[in-house]
Amino acid sequence: MNKYPAWLNTLVLVILLAGCLLALPNMYGSVPAVQIADNDGIAFDDARLQEYVQAVADIGVSPEAAYLQDGRAVLRFEKDVDLAAVGEELKDRYGRGASVAQTLAPKLPEWVRDLGLSPMSLGLDLRGGVYVLLEVDMNQAVLSRLQSYEQDFSDRLRTAKIRHRVELVDQVIRIRLTSGDDMLAARDAVQKADPDILITDGTDGKSLAVRMNEAQIKARRDFAIDQNVTTLRSRVNQLGVAEPLVQRQGEDRIVLQLPGVDDPNKISEIITATATIEFRMVDLSGDEPGSRRYQGRGSEPSAVLKRRVVASGDQIIDAAAGFSEGKPIVSITLDGAGGESMLETTMNNLKKPMATVFIESHREQIRVGGELRYRDYKTEEIVSVATIQGVFKNKFQISGLSPGEAGDLALLLRAGALAAPVYMIDERTIGPSLGQDNIDRGFNAIKIGFLAVIVFMAIYYRAFGMIANLALLSNLVFITALLSWLQASLTLPGIAGIVLTVGMAVDANVLIFERIREEMSAGQSPQVAIHTGYEKALSSIVDANITTLIAAIVLFAVGTGPIKGFAVTLALGIITSMFTAIIGTRSVVNLFFGGRKLTSLPV
Repeated sequence: MNKYPAWLNTLVLVILLAGCLLALPNMYGSVPAVQIADNDGIAFDDARLQEYVQAVADIGVSPEAAYLQDGRAVLRFEKDVDLAAVGEELKDRYGRGASVAQTLAPKLPEWVRDLGLSPMSLGLDLRGGVYVLLEVDMNQAVLSRLQSYEQDFSDRLRTAKIRHRVELVDQVIRIRLTSGDDMLAARDAVQKADPDILITDGTDGKSLAVRMNEAQIKARRDFAIDQNVTTLRSRVNQLGVAEPLVQRQGEDRIVLQLPGVDDPNKISEIITATATIEFRMVDLSGDEPGSRRYQGRGSEPSAVLKRRVVASGDQIIDAAAGFSEGKPIVSITLDGAGGESMLETTMNNLKKPMATVFIESHREQIRVGGELRYRDYKTEEIVSVATIQGVFKNKFQISGLSPGEAGDLALLLRAGALAAPVYMIDERTIGPSLGQDNIDRGFNAIKIGFLAVIVFMAIYYRAFGMIANLALLSNLVFITALLSWLQASLTLPGIAGIVLTVGMAVDANVLIFERIREEMSAGQSPQVAIHTGYEKALSSIVDANITTLIAAIVLFAVGTGPIKGFAVTLALGIITSMFTAIIGTRSVVNLFFGGRKLTSLPV
């Protein structure tokens, strides 16, 4: 009685060994490292890796280890190496085509890396860095789409030779026609631009009101936030932040976690910047429909520019800051559509002036009736006006910026323009020392709780208590293994979840052991008491753990970052504790006490 088949004992042993192997990388600690990644996402080979090793050797530094990981080069150093000097050297040599980031890398032996094993990821509150919560301006996202509709409708009506006037008022595009006879043709032209757009006739018989439907508005808002997430990831990569987290939160917010960042002000400026550019022809007559006056930036005079945009920031696929004739410039490369538009414009407008417009969105706090509110506004300034001297397509230069502005603008354009402005509503900085202090305190809590439980179980339940302690230790190994395998970030609330599962894990064994005691007191034989104890306590253990697991799932589904961290470790701890408390301890109890004639149990 109370004997597991050999295959089940073997399975328990294999699972335990697998858990130990997956948890092993966490034993080696981390050391300073430099991570280099190609800006275009191209995977590096061994030749490129050796090139980087030689580059740092040229300044008298030798990496402790160098290897490729997910197509990126990682150079690992001893703790006394000046990592800033290494990073600067690599940025000077390769900063144009690669992203160089200082980070911490696990000090794993080569055979562990070859197995594809890695330690669990540490959350921002443990590792240190910057947490930023951004709000996306959804109204501006819809407005920008309506503005593109406005230009498209005007172009189509002009092509159809329909005299008209188009204006955007309160998210409604109003099209006024000179003659009511053109109503049907105008409606047809607008409908071809987007069959789903809502069109209503004006009461005067010669105007149309066009607006987006609810599905289009929702789709535009979703596109804006998804595009912003992609753009922000690209910007963070350009800045050289290792292992950043950029993800959507709720309807209109984006969370950024930037581990290891020590200059939050610079990061904030870049990630929230909405700077972009537009190229527009100068309206020399000053009376073309849709033309308006733009202010000049600095010493640049104002000018009347045409409504049609020749090319814009979202059509730029590459941008690089530099100097020409001693002045800062940004070299621009357009995509296919932008290049074709630029080619057509330059062919038809030789010797005519074209302006570069620098556009930024801003938010400021104002006090209205004693209450603080936000006011959003946009600045559009001419940075340069140049006469078109020849025909060009998708490669050209712009000037009129300071060196710092040219560098920042090149970075933003290279990473892509935001689909809608973003505004920072929360920003927190956690220093590396605080992060390490959090780690130390958190793990001290685990140690104290673990040791206290071990002592109690050993004294109160004797040999059976030591078996429970073995299961408890295995449970911690399994939690660490799963966090490492899933690469789920361990946060400070996550450590709290582990501490909670320490108590919950042993609670199942307490129920089993107390049931065994009751059976022994009722006169049952030791073997029957063991069998009955595990069988009768099972339903209570499963019920209690399933209800807690449901609560953990709900916390993960509706909670924010810290709550999710707690929910993850709690859920994993419940799963592993059920295995160790029910199957693991039963396997050991059966091994030592099963199938034997016993007169008593050390419980």
